[in-house]
Amino acid sequence: MRLVIVTGVSGAGKSSALKMLEDAGYFCVDNLPIPLIEKFASLMAGSQGEEAENAAMGIDARSGNSLGELEKVLDRMKEAGYGFEILFLDAEDRVLVKRYKETRRSHPLAMNGRVDDGIHLEREKMGFLKARADYIIDTTHLLTRELKLEIDKIFVENTGFRNMVISVLSFGFKYGIPADADLVFDVRFLPNPFYVDELKPLTGMDEGVYNYVMDNETAREFAGKLEAMVKFLIPNYVREGKTSLVIAIGCTGGKHRSVTLARVLYDRLSETREYGLRLEHRDIGRDSIVKK
Repeated sequence: MRLVIVTGVSGAGKSSALKMLEDAGYFCVDNLPIPLIEKFASLMAGSQGEEAENAAMGIDARSGNSLGELEKVLDRMKEAGYGFEILFLDAEDRVLVKRYKETRRSHPLAMNGRVDDGIHLEREKMGFLKARADYIIDTTHLLTRELKLEIDKIFVENTGFRNMVISVLSFGFKYGIPADADLVFDVRFLPNPFYVDELKPLTGMDEGVYNYVMDNETAREFAGKLEAMVKFLIPNYVREGKTSLVIAIGCTGGKHRSVTLARVLYDRLSETREYGLRLEHRDIGRDSIVKK
């Protein structure tokens, strides 16, 4: 029996993660009172035969003052030999605020104040859980289906996991550098398919453009050096405690060269499944939108 404690900051995706675990066959309980957690773990550990199930319980700021007792409860469970794992869902403050505004929900700790104040207070209260977490998933840049892939990888496929989600993002400099980029690379020095009539209307997702961009030693050498540097940096960022990394690759319009190199880097990083990985082309369709 596998017992997972699903927690995190409000708005980061805890309810979605619980639903995904439920779909994967886990028996899920949300917002269980803190004093009943040990009893729940005892009952699940004592289940036999067909009744024995993997289980997950959601814990968050709604526990109120009882949240302060949780650390002692977890210590007692560990001493009693109850095996459990902690999954902590996190996201950047600006994204959490945006999600609350979109859903028009009030933050559980904001009372009648600002959402920002509720988020700050919640981070203080939940800090000990994040410090104890076995898995931290930053959902700042994740779509729901991408979160599901990470949940399945950890709790269904039982593959290795590092607390890092890497986003490889192509963009166009004429539309601005992504504000959330951690690393920015400029590939405007590479041959530009924009000036080839048959390639101009295509994108880096088309093999003609892809082959044109990569069919020279400069592009191949750059791709190799970029891969080596990123693979060197990632474990160092992990040790520093970073859980989300955005690698932005830009060309003039974000349609040809940047898309191609983003694809190359993504494919090379995909060869290992140590980290969460996603690919996004921010401006790939922007030219057609602007012309309308």
